[in-house]
Amino acid sequence: MKKNKFNKAWLDQHRNDPYVKLAQKHGYRARAAFKLLEIDEEEHLIRPGIQVVDLGSTPGAWSQVLRERLAGAPGGGIFGRIVALDLLPMEPIADVEFIQGDFREDAVLSQLESLIGENKLDLVVSDMAPNLSGVEIADAARMADLIEMALQFSIDHLKPNGVLLVKCFHGSGYSQLVERFKQVFVQVKPRKPKASRDKSAETYLLGRGLKFVKPAH
Repeated sequence: MKKNKFNKAWLDQHRNDPYVKLAQKHGYRARAAFKLLEIDEEEHLIRPGIQVVDLGSTPGAWSQVLRERLAGAPGGGIFGRIVALDLLPMEPIADVEFIQGDFREDAVLSQLESLIGENKLDLVVSDMAPNLSGVEIADAARMADLIEMALQFSIDHLKPNGVLLVKCFHGSGYSQLVERFKQVFVQVKPRKPKASRDKSAETYLLGRGLKFVKPAH
């Protein structure tokens, strides 16, 4: 009975959520689109010609925003390149190259790396989150592992002035993550877009400009 009450409360909140309604109105697959839109308005991350990887892309709302912002090439294409990756399947989006697989697996990471080749990236965005157990310390550790992988991927593949934007949780281990970002990036900013629910511990960390650049092989 309690579970049904919880589900009903969540459904009511979801139906009445202004960002859910806006997402439906604008054809976005999830309200998360507005988190990226808001951060981009402030930070100017998405501009024509960029190479970007979208980690944890399903259902595709962030890839939709990326595509929208890069659209306008002759013949209806995009200026730039978008590669998306997720553990779950994603309905196709025009001009978005999608890989289904687990980012934590070497074979999947190799597939992603071979797809982007020698091209250095301007932007890596990650809305990845682990399946949450409700045990804060365990969930924070899983989240930190995903973020560390996104960080390592960015060190290997970002341009010197590139940007990494990741989802994280403001709680156990958060200050250590900020410190880790500061080791890697020249500029580090926390971002809590209005589209993130107030009650949610979710926040975003943005790192811009690598402090050290890996020499070419």
